[in-house]
Amino acid sequence: MSYFDPTENVYNNLKEEEKVKKPVRYKAKNRLAAIIEQESKQKDAMKTMGPPKVELPSPDKFLKKHSKQFKPPAEPEHFHKPPAPLRTDKPQIGIQSKKVFSQKTDLVPVTPKPSFIETKKQLLENSGLIPKYIRKKDYGEVPAYLKQRTEAEQKAREEYERFVKELNTRERLSEEEHQAILKGLKKKWDEVYHEYQLLPFVIDTVTKKKERIFLEEKMTQLEKDISVLEKFKTIYISSS
Repeated sequence: MSYFDPTENVYNNLKEEEKVKKPVRYKAKNRLAAIIEQESKQKDAMKTMGPPKVELPSPDKFLKKHSKQFKPPAEPEHFHKPPAPLRTDKPQIGIQSKKVFSQKTDLVPVTPKPSFIETKKQLLENSGLIPKYIRKKDYGEVPAYLKQRTEAEQKAREEYERFVKELNTRERLSEEEHQAILKGLKKKWDEVYHEYQLLPFVIDTVTKKKERIFLEEKMTQLEKDISVLEKFKTIYISSS
């Protein structure tokens, strides 16, 4: 019975001559310098990449309230305002100024500045650029479309006033008359509709066709009159 020995190796049974010796690898003398130079070249090629080497902001220096408002410069420590005089202090007498106020000063006349319109007019006159619309025949007159609009407004106002006067002169239809007319129109529509139902199913003559058209037009007109009376509660009767 054989047992497996994990320490056994085939290479242990080979002779020293049979073992293959690897040749010593060549190592350059300036190997370290070449590696450093290559790394520096790679860094130079990526100079614009990555975060900039700047000092990171401190979390304590956050934006505070009223920090961006203007603050007047502080007065120096050695600066002290003179104290206010007391009531008991007496004014100094005998202080004289070297300036002679009796001498007359020459007053220089101040010319007022021209307005914007005067300046523009003067520039136009000097340059020779005079607007052409001043030379038109209808310069300064009311345009034709404004006249038409004014006339149309006046006409509409007159028509409205005339309509209001006519309404005041007309007689108003009472509620009883209104209901009676509406009831009569509905009764008339029922009668016309009954006549329309009595027409034959097959209409093959000209007379029957004319009768059907006449009844349909009559029912349509009655329906319009009924809808008007139901929609408007106030109805005026014309005197004419």
